[in-house]
Amino acid sequence: MSFITSILEQGLIYGILALGIYITYKILDFPDLTVDGSFPLGAAITAALLTRGMNPYITLVLSFLAGAVAGICTGLIHVKCKVRDLLSGIIMMTALWTINLYIAGTANVPLFSQKTIFNNDLMEKIIPDVLAPYATLIIVLVLALICKVLLDLYLNTKSGFLLRAVGDNDVLVVSLAKDKGNIKILGLAISNGLVALAGCIFAQEERVFEISMGTGAMVIGLASVIIGTSIFRKMTLLHTTTTVLIGSVIYKACVAVALRNFDPQAMKLVTAVLFLVVLIISMDRKKKVNTNA
Repeated sequence: MSFITSILEQGLIYGILALGIYITYKILDFPDLTVDGSFPLGAAITAALLTRGMNPYITLVLSFLAGAVAGICTGLIHVKCKVRDLLSGIIMMTALWTINLYIAGTANVPLFSQKTIFNNDLMEKIIPDVLAPYATLIIVLVLALICKVLLDLYLNTKSGFLLRAVGDNDVLVVSLAKDKGNIKILGLAISNGLVALAGCIFAQEERVFEISMGTGAMVIGLASVIIGTSIFRKMTLLHTTTTVLIGSVIYKACVAVALRNFDPQAMKLVTAVLFLVVLIISMDRKKKVNTNA
């Protein structure tokens, strides 16, 4: 049972990250590699604040804002400096490595003795003893659902429709006398804010900050988005954001099962192979759709 619980916890945390990548990959069509830097950015800020006695719930908000600033910087490099989207993300990701080290103070910060969103007096009072073994899962699920609902509400606003339009038809946005560059920057801000928030939650769940914890975050998020949107393509009753969260859980389950049968050192290889399989499956589906059309 603990194996399944662990998969759900990790899947939902990375599901929040996947929601951020869904904005850039599916909506903006922007290959944003800032993710590999903004994920540990949220964790670095969390580690720095928790070790100084900051309320763990405040770290959630501050991590989101820090990630949003990172996204804005990527957007400014791309829009104002006219740097290609992929290179903009690489530049910001590289810069964030050093920034994260400065924020955290060191490459590794243990948080075992700190109060977190999962372990504090308030949670001990709210969550009954019967549900105590599932307290972490419940908190992560609530946070993931809040992010999903807020993102759904935003995407149904005027600003949200403009964000979708930039990815689908930027000429339409220009014809509406709107600056597509500013909308892209806004989308990148929201995306990296969610990614940094996921990093914040992950650091508190694992009780440690590690400078390399963001390596491969982009791959995990992309795989989650592709799995969710491909498997549940025909299920119109499900919101895309819901399928992304489910896709993240499925991806984490696949990795966990694979690692049970392989050496832990093979994790990156297993992840790469699984991602390749996901891409091939999604490409085959697209070919079938185009052929039928």
